[in-house]
Amino acid sequence: MYRLTTAGIDVGSSAIKVAVVDDEGDGGATLRATHVERLRRRDPRTVLRAVYERCLHDAGVSRDHLAYVASTGEGDVAEEVRTGHFYGMTSHARGALFLNPAARSVLDVGALHARAIVMNDMARVGAYRMTSQCAAGTGQFVENVARYLGVRLEEVGPLSLTATRAEPVSGICAVLAETDVINMVSRGVPTAEILRGIHESVALRLAKLLRSAKAKGPVLVTGGLAADSGLLDRLSARLQEDGALEVHTHPLSIYAGAIGAALWGAFRHRRLETAPKLTDDTVVA
Repeated sequence: MYRLTTAGIDVGSSAIKVAVVDDEGDGGATLRATHVERLRRRDPRTVLRAVYERCLHDAGVSRDHLAYVASTGEGDVAEEVRTGHFYGMTSHARGALFLNPAARSVLDVGALHARAIVMNDMARVGAYRMTSQCAAGTGQFVENVARYLGVRLEEVGPLSLTATRAEPVSGICAVLAETDVINMVSRGVPTAEILRGIHESVALRLAKLLRSAKAKGPVLVTGGLAADSGLLDRLSARLQEDGALEVHTHPLSIYAGAIGAALWGAFRHRRLETAPKLTDDTVVA
């Protein structure tokens, strides 16, 4: 089996992630480069072009060298560069398996939604659940609270871990929870205790989501909150209450969707080569 170089582009609501992968076709693959850029109210297509070119430069490849460019997430943004598009759950499952071959479930915590995905050892999705429209279990909610408290995102997790207790917050919706935070600040509640309370609230929602999907372990957390050590600590504690699921993260968890899209792109390319009568679908389940 020969090697293919492919790119995956994961367009999220707050950031764009790109990965370039060498796929050997026999289950082996090497990650050549990754890059991420937050949108920060900029035009997504402009940001995508910059992130894409930077990642190709870091990987030492040209556009012509790529066998397939796969998008996932908000795929329309990548129309000018993509070969085809893959569903987010499919991409995150494949990327999670690449990062942690033992994983059998994925908890993708993005800016606006969280998804629990159950998969097999071939990254085929068997079941999934998503959060409702409320943002209380998402990255944007945590980011909003951090901004109000004057804490940088990378400081949120470590600061939460220093708290000896959690200040209870509303788990009903993001608006009520943020109102709670305002009241806590006015009462002089320490920032670490507020953050631990926020993490307790988010972890409760995410644990329910995993149970609803009948998740199997180990669980790999992907998306922006995968790097939040305070949240992972509270989520692990919640899931251990009923016996249960091991929760893992990875330094490259934020790129799981982009990596998975790149790997599925290589798979799709080979399928098209061996079955020339097929056409390249723009969406693959």
